[in-house]
Amino acid sequence: MNKSKVVVVGELNVDLIFAGRDIRPEPNREKLVDDFRLALGSSSAITAAGLAGLGLEVEFVSIVGDDEFGRFCLSELARLGVGVRHVTVDPGSRTGATLSLTDGSDRSLLTYMGTIASVVPELIPDEAFEGASHVHFGSFYLQERMRPHWSGLFRKAKEAGRTTSFDVGWDPREDWDRKRLKELLAWTDWFLPSEEEVLTIFEAPDVAGLPARLPEPRGQVVVKRGASGAAAFGADGSAAEGRPFSVKPVDTTGAGDSFNAGWIAAKLEGKDTVEALTFANACGALSTLSVGGAGTLDRERLARFLDSQAEIRNG
Repeated sequence: MNKSKVVVVGELNVDLIFAGRDIRPEPNREKLVDDFRLALGSSSAITAAGLAGLGLEVEFVSIVGDDEFGRFCLSELARLGVGVRHVTVDPGSRTGATLSLTDGSDRSLLTYMGTIASVVPELIPDEAFEGASHVHFGSFYLQERMRPHWSGLFRKAKEAGRTTSFDVGWDPREDWDRKRLKELLAWTDWFLPSEEEVLTIFEAPDVAGLPARLPEPRGQVVVKRGASGAAAFGADGSAAEGRPFSVKPVDTTGAGDSFNAGWIAAKLEGKDTVEALTFANACGALSTLSVGGAGTLDRERLARFLDSQAEIRNG
């Protein structure tokens, strides 16, 4: 088993990113923005690209339409070093797209689903997992057709000796599907939600009150807290915090997904919880310094960022 090989099973879409200081649309008004990018989108793909940038071998399993956006997703994944031989191209479907309006500190999203919800077990070949040590997926709520099947997939991965992780995302319908999610947590090593997501799902008043609401059995719950850093809660009752990094964000698109990549890479390298939180926070912060989520991470750039942050903290 290759400890540095990860399989990501996930949704694919493009991001249409408009960046500016006054980004909120107004009826019958035209506004000018500071920047625009067509970028590789989706939580799963941005995490996969981040893992590849950090030096891991990554295979992606997904589906796109036979259209310009689908071809763009495939070419970007390949350019960023992610394997795409298990991505299905469906001529009868259209690739999903997300319009992201960002002012640097936050963003608003509008998503056309297209093939985002179209991943099904039949598209996931056993050969994709050969030699892999870890399995990850993003967007639990958007990947609607896979929701009944994640527990089975993760159980199979765990029985084969692989570690597992997933990122949940926001539920557009706000139904939360808590029963299936709790079943999945029993087979999950690292659950990677944002603070708002996890407090809403488990109906906790705040992060301090979260552990009492978490189900058993489960693995480690790693909570992304944005400018407040991150926190990790183990099934054994342990808790740890990761300090945030001081940055002036340009675009927060994909910051949480880059955090995911940093956490997975750190844990697969054997880092302890505090070290992994620090590494993941650095990856998330670094990703906010450019427009778009994918392709922002590599070891050299991350080392320079950490050096600069050390100078600021020691300054």
